[in-house]
Amino acid sequence: MNLRYTLVLVLILTTTSLIAQQPIDILHYKFSIQLNDENDMLYGKAEIQLKYLNSSSEFALDLTGYNVQTRAGMIVDSVFNNKNKMELTAAASISKNKSNFAQQTSDKIQLTIASAQNTNSANDTNVITIYYHGIPSDGLIISKNKYGHRTFFADNWPNRAHNWIPCIDRPDDKASFEFIVTAPDHYQVVSNGVLIEETNLSNSKKLTHWKEDIPLPTKVMVIGVADFAVNYIGNIDNCIPISSWVFPENKEKGFYDYAIAKDILSFFINYIGPYPYKKLANVQSKTIFGGMENAGAIFYYENSVTGTRSSELLLVHEIVHQWFGDMASEKSFAHLWLSEGFATYLTHVYTEQKNGKSAFRNGLEADRQEVISFLKTSAKPVVDSITPTMQLLTPNSYARAGWVLNMLRNQIGDTAFHQLIQTYYETFKGSNADTKDFQKLAEKISGQSLETFFNQWLYTDQIPKLAITWKYDSRIKKTIISITQQQKTSPFIFPLEIQLLDKNKNSKKVILNISKTTEKFSIDAPFNPDTLITDPSVVLLFERTISSMK
Repeated sequence: MNLRYTLVLVLILTTTSLIAQQPIDILHYKFSIQLNDENDMLYGKAEIQLKYLNSSSEFALDLTGYNVQTRAGMIVDSVFNNKNKMELTAAASISKNKSNFAQQTSDKIQLTIASAQNTNSANDTNVITIYYHGIPSDGLIISKNKYGHRTFFADNWPNRAHNWIPCIDRPDDKASFEFIVTAPDHYQVVSNGVLIEETNLSNSKKLTHWKEDIPLPTKVMVIGVADFAVNYIGNIDNCIPISSWVFPENKEKGFYDYAIAKDILSFFINYIGPYPYKKLANVQSKTIFGGMENAGAIFYYENSVTGTRSSELLLVHEIVHQWFGDMASEKSFAHLWLSEGFATYLTHVYTEQKNGKSAFRNGLEADRQEVISFLKTSAKPVVDSITPTMQLLTPNSYARAGWVLNMLRNQIGDTAFHQLIQTYYETFKGSNADTKDFQKLAEKISGQSLETFFNQWLYTDQIPKLAITWKYDSRIKKTIISITQQQKTSPFIFPLEIQLLDKNKNSKKVILNISKTTEKFSIDAPFNPDTLITDPSVVLLFERTISSMK
């Protein structure tokens, strides 16, 4: 996901956390959705194939209920257990003496499938079918685009899918899925996966069926329903079709802007590994974010189309997410950096190969200044299990997390780092990981102990804040440097590159190994420097002040 802070930070959601493990695992969702142009009412049918993980007879699905004040939310009409209709009640609790029993609360569907004497066995499978209707309070955004045309765009991240579809709305519960959308026939429908069917119906309706066989988290399961102009750009590896879906009014600009996705995708297939999905559709949309990395169907905000390819790096960011965030997902949003930090840093890697080392360093320097500014008002660690999920969409999860990867690359070396990126993806594709999983793999590949590195850069709420003073002592021909760490945490341990320069362009670079609150260094210098540059290679995330020593 790429962020437009002014739109996102006004939204506050409670943190999605992995509380108790659900007694079920969702295997497959089949959503049949009916939409219309007369009102915002949605009629849905959800067929949910699940597996029991233990013998529990009770479990819950996430679904936002109807709110009398807002007149939005979903009303469950009926529930079936393997085609057997369940009793639907508004009772305060579920009776232990009944089976085939369902209750809708404000945000859940509680289900009891068997009696206490006839519980389910682990690994048994079941199909729950839910008929429901309502006006989505969120998740499926029904609005008008900038040309005044009606649109329907799913916007599920982070845990907003349950506002319009029954599901387990967590990143660690992945399932394959399909959407069967019936809508007025002037619309085109885009979704994840591959197109199974598109059929004109009576009453000026059209049925569109998309199916995704790869298990994914609900945060990236989507539909987009609008009047589109569609351009098929071509195939990558002779089998992956790439397409652009834009509003017809600016199709020429949109087709030009989004066509660059083919080159971007090709680069990351070579850098990371095979592309995991059967297509890539780049879609102009009404997402509240700058971009949303829905697997195989990326949604970009509507003003991403300019005709100048000014959103190239936005496309890069979202395409990286196809591997990191979608296919290899974080176990919980506390480890969001494994998604957003990877997309941020690998965007710099793309810039490095396309525009050179200078452009790469300029991007990192801009990110460093963004982090320094952010931490002056909000000091929190990168791995953050306390902050509400929407409020994690800050430079901490993007620029600072990307900087962690840059410093890791410099610590373990380019070859080991590239191997780590590829191996991490290969190891966790189709599943979930957390920071400790990534650390263990980094240590295995590099042969280094990285406990200190990960603890200080990811689990503390500060970065090094250095006060540097220096002078040249002509008597002994040495430069004397004093460095004090002024941040509130314990001293960081890191190498700091120093470059000394004089007016005749004489130069000397040295690496100082920093580990204490205050340290002094004497550097042999056969010339009298008039300039001291810290971190000339742009490899360290830190804040500094430099002054002459008295």
